[in-house]
Amino acid sequence: MASQSKNSNKTSSTKKKPVKKISPKKTSVKKRRRTKSKKISYIKRNIFIAFGFVLIASLIAFGYFLGQKEMSKQTYAKEVKEHYTTKELLNDLSRIKTKKPQNPKKIVNKNKTKISKKVLISQKKIVEQAPLQEREGRRNVQKQKIQKNTALAYRGKKPKLVIIIDDVHTKAQVQAIESLGMKITPSIFPPYQLAKHSNLLAKNLKHYMIHLPMESGSRQFNKQTKTLMTSFSDARIADRVMEIRKLFPKAKYVNNHTGSRFTSNYKAMKKLYTALRLEGFTFVDSFTASTSKVRQIAHEFGDAYVRRDIFIDNRQTIPYIHGQLKKAVAKAKKNGYAIAIGHPHKATIQALKSSKQILKDVTLVYIDEIYQKR
Repeated sequence: MASQSKNSNKTSSTKKKPVKKISPKKTSVKKRRRTKSKKISYIKRNIFIAFGFVLIASLIAFGYFLGQKEMSKQTYAKEVKEHYTTKELLNDLSRIKTKKPQNPKKIVNKNKTKISKKVLISQKKIVEQAPLQEREGRRNVQKQKIQKNTALAYRGKKPKLVIIIDDVHTKAQVQAIESLGMKITPSIFPPYQLAKHSNLLAKNLKHYMIHLPMESGSRQFNKQTKTLMTSFSDARIADRVMEIRKLFPKAKYVNNHTGSRFTSNYKAMKKLYTALRLEGFTFVDSFTASTSKVRQIAHEFGDAYVRRDIFIDNRQTIPYIHGQLKKAVAKAKKNGYAIAIGHPHKATIQALKSSKQILKDVTLVYIDEIYQKR
């Protein structure tokens, strides 16, 4: 009996309290609420991540835009300071491979035997002495024949405008200029790697110039064949000018291709100006740098300073070129004359074709109708 009472007590004590039964409707509502809150939090998280990505992307895009804007400003400033040339020329220059000078020790003859140093030194002396003797002889002759000054030609009643087209190195470009039927002065590149006979373009031309490559701030342009560098000696510069005279025997005027660094270097520019003067050339400053020393040097020689007033096609659109031509006309009216420089772009040729009304108040002339030897 005692055991039964104990068992009964145990069973009574172990009996669970009655659990409240939750209706299935209430559980389903709770589950729905939980899933809904989970979905909301998931959506919120995704929205926050997406917003983060959009924010980062917009910041990157804004930074890129600012960078591009700054770059465009810098490139435009460079174009104003030193106007670079046509896309075709840039493509040409990119194909030029600069060759490293051979080491004399590695030069061998047909029998593959090494040439002695003595032979190389003697050959070098012969090569150096020939142009030196020729240079000295020609200098003595030129000193007697050279005209003393470059002066302004008679201005006339109507203001004069010179339009020079730089970078000319193909027959098609010369033909395009001639087809305009206007007094326009082409400035021709000396022969270089991709236009080896460009000097022949001047053969049948009465009015033309030489567009001489000179050191700029651009390595790409400085690799053009025989670009004059500020580091060159007097002899090397004089030899190059003599070579130019042989290539273009009837030429009277030379202007610089790029050359911001060269024209800004007084010593180098004076060497070149002196050599050009001895060969009967007049130097026209393309004025690719505001720091150009050409004015100072020209006045030291008692010459009139010949320089470009305006570039007409820094932007290759007809409205822009027409606007620049109007500015050139205004400068010609103010000073009695002006010099404008363009390039053989299609847009430039088309703009010149339709510019007769713009140029009606000026007389279009060649460069030698403004400047002459006194």
